[in-house]
Amino acid sequence: MSQHVPARSRTSKRVAVAAVLGLLAATAAWVNAPHDKPDGARGARALDDRPTAAAASVAAADRAAARTARDPAQGLTGVSDETLARIPGNARQLVLVTGKAEDSSESTVTLYSRPGPGSDWAADMSWPGRNGAQGWSPPAERTQGDLTTPIGVFSLTDAGGLLPKPPGTKFPYDRSRLFVPSGQGVNGESLAGAFDYVVAIDFNRERGVSPLDPRQPDGEDKGGNIWLHVDHDGPSQGCVGIPKEAMKTLLQSLDPAAHPVIAMGPAGFTG
Repeated sequence: MSQHVPARSRTSKRVAVAAVLGLLAATAAWVNAPHDKPDGARGARALDDRPTAAAASVAAADRAAARTARDPAQGLTGVSDETLARIPGNARQLVLVTGKAEDSSESTVTLYSRPGPGSDWAADMSWPGRNGAQGWSPPAERTQGDLTTPIGVFSLTDAGGLLPKPPGTKFPYDRSRLFVPSGQGVNGESLAGAFDYVVAIDFNRERGVSPLDPRQPDGEDKGGNIWLHVDHDGPSQGCVGIPKEAMKTLLQSLDPAAHPVIAMGPAGFTG
């Protein structure tokens, strides 16, 4: 005689068996899957990788942009951004005169060059220098006889001197017996030989003529005849003096085709 099993009981047994089979399948899948690290750890690592990769990409882009947009003033120190901006883009030679202080007559003179516009400036040579006995003044404030050197950026176009033109000089060179200073220096020192070699600084002067040309387009009250010349062991009335051999080397180095300029003033100057 068979025993009758209610329908609800048979259904419950089928559900229980299915649940057991499902649990066994899930367990087997876990056993067979690689699980040296939990899924959560792998997920966290993947999330960490994303910002790291993004940051690396941004850094690479920044480096590329820096290489593309090179600073045309790179390699120059001791002058303001305003002054650097005044250096002509086509200039490939620069005489940088950096004064010790606004009221000092001591300075450093450095010849820089670069292969072309946008290239880095490189220092070629440097010498001790002297400037005006009363230091520096902006061109608009400078007056005749105030014993200051004008601050700013000026072209260099003409040269001359008492001595013959040094071999290799490319500037127009006016050799004349008139390059003989009179009197004494500010401190009573002899000026003999100060004008053996001269490069005119194009402040209040006509370009393309001898440094001896007396014309002063901006008026005599501003003074003129501001030159690079041979140091006479004392401060100047407004010129820049460097050693004699340095003047000779400078004349042999400057090239009109490189559009040379001079930038001068106290350290950090604006002009």
